[in-house]
Amino acid sequence: MAQGRPNRKQNKVIDFQNGTAPRLNIGLIIIGFIFVQMLIYVISFFNTSHVERHEVREGSLTMNTTYTGIALREETIVTNPSAGYVNFYIYDGERTAVGDLVYTVDETGRLEKGTSGQFEESKLSDQELREFRSEIINYVHAFDDKNFDSVYDFKRSLKNTVAKISNVNFLKNLEELTGNDVINYCYAPTTGIVSYWTDGYEGKTAEDLTEEDFKKENYEKKQVIGSEVVEKEAPIYKICTSELWDVVIPINPELGEQLQEEGYVKVKFQKNQYESWASTKMIYGTDGNAYLKLSFNNSMVTFVSDRFLDLQLILEEEKGLKIPKTAIVEKEFFLLTEPYLIDEGQKGKRTVIRQCYLEDGTISTERVTVGIYSYDEETGKYYVDAELLNTGDILHQLNSQATDVVRERATLIGVYNINKGYADFREISILYQNDEYAIVKSGTEYGLKVYDYIVLNAESVKDQQFINK
Repeated sequence: MAQGRPNRKQNKVIDFQNGTAPRLNIGLIIIGFIFVQMLIYVISFFNTSHVERHEVREGSLTMNTTYTGIALREETIVTNPSAGYVNFYIYDGERTAVGDLVYTVDETGRLEKGTSGQFEESKLSDQELREFRSEIINYVHAFDDKNFDSVYDFKRSLKNTVAKISNVNFLKNLEELTGNDVINYCYAPTTGIVSYWTDGYEGKTAEDLTEEDFKKENYEKKQVIGSEVVEKEAPIYKICTSELWDVVIPINPELGEQLQEEGYVKVKFQKNQYESWASTKMIYGTDGNAYLKLSFNNSMVTFVSDRFLDLQLILEEEKGLKIPKTAIVEKEFFLLTEPYLIDEGQKGKRTVIRQCYLEDGTISTERVTVGIYSYDEETGKYYVDAELLNTGDILHQLNSQATDVVRERATLIGVYNINKGYADFREISILYQNDEYAIVKSGTEYGLKVYDYIVLNAESVKDQQFINK
């Protein structure tokens, strides 16, 4: 019998699913490690105080203070001799001589009817164009969106200018148009600058002013418009007869007395950035408040249309290290005299010998190194750390039986220097400051120098706190 083929060897499949450990996934381990590290970093970031630093640079601040003042001039009011339509022949703010025709009064209105359309047929001269241009430029520079009333003053001023130009064009033919019997010719009684508005401040002196006069909400300016009817005896215009004029501002009495002693101060007008020197005089109003009278001998015509003027007193410019006011902090120190401070060669530090007690109650001494933050030449005392000493500590002089008790305290103004990675107090001497910055003296022994780094917000750190960069 033929034998069958032998069976082939069966392949064996080994199942590692049970009883055998799986292989480690290195990629998952690395990802997990990175995730844990990132989580630790995020938690650390939100639990750590981050301090914004500021680099100290040289700078300056101009000690300018803005005031609103009242302009006072020699103003003579001219009233209307008869009711009727008025027509002007002098620009607002233009100088007139004695006997110049300023305006006419048309009692019947015939002049108003006869001149309709005259201006449209006229061409503006170069002088007239300059007048318009000057008015527009002054208005643009002085415009304040918080004081919209100035728009109406500007409108009235332009209307007067237009009416004046129109009237001049037919002034020579005035008799043919109307006849002399109904026209009143009004001439300037004196030389001066013509202005077609009144406000009740005419004739006031600096001594007459009170706090109420400076409140703009109570102020009313009345302006006369050409080609309109004006009642008899009503104010029609005024003449400013002198180039000498004053601006009165409320002032701090101490600063006022100082400026009066100096005699003069430089002033910048906000309206057009014009600068001028003014003589100074302190006065007290009838309400007892202090005012400074600034007297000028030029530029009166430039501001003849203004009663209230915003200006700056340019006092002086301080130069030094410029730092933000948010960086300034006040710190308390102990005051110690020279004999109790030992110089061991450490910059900005001294050593004191303090009395202490051992465990068995025996009196002994220990050396404590303290920081030096300032020195008062008048008293001969040093400002030292208040953190390392205590009120009542007894200090010994080196090689002497003399002792002193720690008790006297004083404060210094300074900033936190962070050049070494921690908040280190440094004294500053403020020369001048405004709402945002202070100018401090440079080159002081215990102070700052250019390019030092300080804490921008002093309230965000504590003394000797380590700073994360």
